[in-house]
Amino acid sequence: MTLSGRDAYKDELTRLAQTDTQIVALEADLGGKKHPFEQQFPDRFFNLGIAEMTAVDLSAGLAEGGFTPFFSTFAPFVALRCAEHIKLALGYMRKNIKIVSCYGGVSGGWFGTTHHALEDIGVMQTFENIRIACPHGEEETRRVIREAAASPEPYYIRLSRNDTFDSLPSLAEDDELIVDRNWNEDAPIALVSVGEQATEMAIRIKRQQPEWNHVHLCYVDKQALITNLQRIEQSGQQIVVLEEHRRAGGVGSYLSLLLPHKQIYAFTPNERWPKYGGSHQDVLDYLGFTEERLYTFIHDIRKGSLLCSYPY
Repeated sequence: MTLSGRDAYKDELTRLAQTDTQIVALEADLGGKKHPFEQQFPDRFFNLGIAEMTAVDLSAGLAEGGFTPFFSTFAPFVALRCAEHIKLALGYMRKNIKIVSCYGGVSGGWFGTTHHALEDIGVMQTFENIRIACPHGEEETRRVIREAAASPEPYYIRLSRNDTFDSLPSLAEDDELIVDRNWNEDAPIALVSVGEQATEMAIRIKRQQPEWNHVHLCYVDKQALITNLQRIEQSGQQIVVLEEHRRAGGVGSYLSLLLPHKQIYAFTPNERWPKYGGSHQDVLDYLGFTEERLYTFIHDIRKGSLLCSYPY
């Protein structure tokens, strides 16, 4: 059975902890009553309740003591509420802390605006020294958790809620992006996808538009973007970044700074506040993050519109 990214994280971390006794898990009251890590390693599991800032500071102390802490909570609470603590502990002091941020984007659905995170990548991008990963599907999530556990670097790993997706083709251990097997060297459009929903949308569009290219980015921190910059730049005449995030501070805006001579556009949810409840898809529909809107967006790009359907 295919697991969601959030369940794959719990399972993979529990497996890793069987041989790595320095791994500890911290939760902010969302791990559930049968968290597999807690069941197997109760002395290395800490549920701190809704004390996210304390959890980051405690993680810094554990890292200083030689442990590898993985702290998981809702994306908006850790990225926004804990921003100063992350800036200092992960960015400035480079503590070996792994933050696993569930409910990224609007995957919280009916929980509402307080539990949505459309700004988190932008916040993390402003802090140096933090790896930022947005894996798609179970296998890529497991791979990122393994890489995070083996690395001394701070990590911010953005996951959704309960969605499950077929895994993308596997990568070599030192690769950080996935490109089409059916690659067009002269593609007029390249879709660069970040996160699960955006990647699923790009996969569907690619089937309908085989002359376009699709590049899926897992790591989106500055280091990763610069490493893959040439391959991204050459992926298409015009590049459209799909991401479940605000335009400001997103991957598209960062790539436009790194490639000022290239035509780069960001297709994101619109600027409304997602104030109405509903499923993940309901909220995305309300925010205009749909295939229909994407086609309109790309049509406007190709005809030279400066606004590119914005605002919509």
